[in-house]
Amino acid sequence: MLRPKIPTMPTPTGIVTPPTVSPTTIVHHTPAPAPLAPPTPARPTVQLTPGTALALVGGGTAVVLVVGTVLVSMLLAVAVTAASVAVCAVVLRSLLASETKRR
Repeated sequence: MLRPKIPTMPTPTGIVTPPTVSPTTIVHHTPAPAPLAPPTPARPTVQLTPGTALALVGGGTAVVLVVGTVLVSMLLAVAVTAASVAVCAVVLRSLLASETKRR
């Protein structure tokens, strides 16, 4: 049922027929010149008024303060964790040392 079918090859006769080649004519076409794109309008220059400059400075200051607060709080969390691990290590060391002294 699930046997693969092996294709049967015809026995070679030794006669080879060359492929037929029909001559074709080569026609050279000159490409049409590409149409010129219309000139792009000049981009408007950004003008900073005192109000926008003040808004940019205020926004930059707010970003710096927020990022600084986040970084300081992460550093504080690491410091608190390290201190608590150190306290646990000291307590465990003293408990183990006192247990060996009793015996």
